[in-house]
Amino acid sequence: MKRLSVKSLSVKSLLSALMLLASFSVLADPQMGKDFDKTAQVIPSETPNKIEVTEIFWYGCIHCYHMDPILDAWVKKLPADVVFKRLPGLPQAAWAPMAKAFYAMDDLKLSAKLHMALFDAIHKEKTLNPTDEAAAIDWMAKKSGLDKKKVEEAFKSFSMNNKLNRAAQTFRASGATGVPSFIIDGQFITSSTMAGGNEQALKTVEYIIGNVRADKAKLGSDKK
Repeated sequence: MKRLSVKSLSVKSLLSALMLLASFSVLADPQMGKDFDKTAQVIPSETPNKIEVTEIFWYGCIHCYHMDPILDAWVKKLPADVVFKRLPGLPQAAWAPMAKAFYAMDDLKLSAKLHMALFDAIHKEKTLNPTDEAAAIDWMAKKSGLDKKKVEEAFKSFSMNNKLNRAAQTFRASGATGVPSFIIDGQFITSSTMAGGNEQALKTVEYIIGNVRADKAKLGSDKK
């Protein structure tokens, strides 16, 4: 029988310990103050009977671009008590053209057709500057087949300033420091940076959803 040296046993024991620690880190729950945090202010929900998850994003963000297909697959599997929304990030004026593009596409019923195409134009094809509003209008008119004047009207509609103001206010109230970020139930925020990656961010969102769901159930039970 082959005898293991003390040195071999020590290395083997060390490797076993490291594997055990790794398994604990994988299984560990997300931590408040590290993987997620409370929002700077409580943000009123538009769907108080459900758990609202809002992605704050910017079309010019490469990380948001990489997140989008992962996020689409995740959203399709959401339970009935969770509602998902997107909100354009607006921490600075340079991001306004893409916020306007987001709302203009929504008004013109073009979101399903052009949302990913806009990401592609910026990051894959590299044919569109996300800070150039005139170029965004030209692009949208060309891709949609709509008259350019109609697209311009959507970008400059009476309600656009209100939407932009609301987006900027929500960004500040969330306490977000970058994108993509996620607001959960108007009370908690996580991001790819905080959680350590896009998939980890969604797992953190799921963890928070579970806690919020349990709190709501307990609150409902206490009222009976």
